[in-house]
Amino acid sequence: HPPADPATATPSLDVAAIRAEFPILHQDVHGKPLAYLDNAATSQKPRAVLDTLAHYYERDNANVHRGLHALAERATQAYEDARLKLARFVNAPDAAGVVFTRGATEAINLVAHSYATAHPTCGLKPGDQVLITHMEHHSNIVPWQIACERTGAELVVCPVLDDGLLDLDAFRKHLDSGRVKIAAFTAVSNVLGTINPVSELVTRAKRAGAVTVVDACQATAHGPVDVQKWGCDFLAISAHKMFGPTGVGALIAKPDKLAKMPPYQSGGEMISRVTLEKSEYADPPHRFEAGTPNIAGGIAFGAAVDWLSGQDFKAIKAHEKALHDAAAARLADEVDGLRLIGTAEKKAAVVSFVVEGVHAYDLGPVLDRQGVAVRTGHHCCEPLMDRFGVPATVRASFALYNTTDEVDRLVEGVKKAVGFFR
Repeated sequence: HPPADPATATPSLDVAAIRAEFPILHQDVHGKPLAYLDNAATSQKPRAVLDTLAHYYERDNANVHRGLHALAERATQAYEDARLKLARFVNAPDAAGVVFTRGATEAINLVAHSYATAHPTCGLKPGDQVLITHMEHHSNIVPWQIACERTGAELVVCPVLDDGLLDLDAFRKHLDSGRVKIAAFTAVSNVLGTINPVSELVTRAKRAGAVTVVDACQATAHGPVDVQKWGCDFLAISAHKMFGPTGVGALIAKPDKLAKMPPYQSGGEMISRVTLEKSEYADPPHRFEAGTPNIAGGIAFGAAVDWLSGQDFKAIKAHEKALHDAAAARLADEVDGLRLIGTAEKKAAVVSFVVEGVHAYDLGPVLDRQGVAVRTGHHCCEPLMDRFGVPATVRASFALYNTTDEVDRLVEGVKKAVGFFR
């Protein structure tokens, strides 16, 4: 055979070298090698991130933005460098539009409160609508329910088709009403794996005069995110889904939107001047970062961005697709009564399924005894479970460090568990 054209050949991923960077993967669980397939819940952390956390606490532990001594200056520099790294990673036009939060949940709550509820001119009012989709995580549902309850606005929902794709015709019809002021939707479903056409959805929402909020938690670990290309007004991300630490995330926003928004929380750090009579607020992003932040987490978030930026996303995509396709095909073919939930062609590496006569909560522990870690339950998406008529699913979600051997172990583990219960 002639050699492959380098311009079109699918790049290969050195999975063994990548796995060597993740200490947690090299352990036994119940006497079996760990096969960690719960990456949609949280990803594991490479040595670079773990070392960064240790270095901060061992060498630079000090509060940021407040001290003039060497440790404080080093900590502040590293923390603000992480903000710049994150801005570059998502192609944000200005680091002033990067607000550190405790995670994507707080980022969405910040928008739902400070923009949708408390904004003096752009806040929701009776007759307005907030448009979400049926595939949203609870963190992109409940904040909007509360915002609508407080303002008298109405929450409307775009349905999901049987294959897991978003009903784009319904999305357009909701926007055509002229009442939608905020459209909030996920880039990638954490249950179905469906990859939504974010740019198209944002464009249509903007034409209808709606502000857009995108939950990108499931997107950032699998490929580059470009907020300028997407054109969204707000983007929520979480570090722990992209090989960073827990307890830190970010809201990426257009600076002009943030400049008009009142504070979400108040206290130290988010002010420029305080008297007993009145306080003046700091400019964004610090206006929305009250109190001592998760400094170590923020700095390690920057380390995760550095590590992820050094990977070959084309190779990652090919590798994860191969794992997903093999797992989905084998499970469907080899397990009687197994039903895949979410069968759209354009998918992230997530396989959700149910097995006739066997509850998901029963399958999970049996797989765990074989060293295979999957997630069972409603995955913080109860409305989506209701949509597909199931109480829960088993979800296997893959990352760049997973292997074909782990796919084999998943399939054989499910077969063994089903045989046991039947």
